[in-house]
Amino acid sequence: MMNTKVEKIVYWIATVVMCGVFAFSAQMYFRNTEMVKGFFEALNYPSYIVIPLAILKVLGIIAVTTRVSKVLTEWAYAGFFLDAVLAFAAHYVAGDGGYLFSVIAIVATVVSRFMYGRLYL
Repeated sequence: MMNTKVEKIVYWIATVVMCGVFAFSAQMYFRNTEMVKGFFEALNYPSYIVIPLAILKVLGIIAVTTRVSKVLTEWAYAGFFLDAVLAFAAHYVAGDGGYLFSVIAIVATVVSRFMYGRLYL
């Protein structure tokens, strides 16, 4: 059984990695919208969700890092996990090798959520 100090360190490392991946993704969606829309279309996802998805990623990062509401934090974790799993599946099926960030995001999200539950719920 880990002590609370180690648990908090593991939680924050996983959370920073998770938020970093999703922040990088969101900024790409905002800065290179047309390029990302092309990727979405190539992966058979609708391109109209690019900007709303970027906004939700930013809001999710805020929800997870501030923990203002347990409900919003839980929804943010669920959204991040679903986004990462769908991204992994899309890149894997497309065979473009772009699923590394998705794997990192899945692992970081699972670890962060597990440690969040141990520390804050």
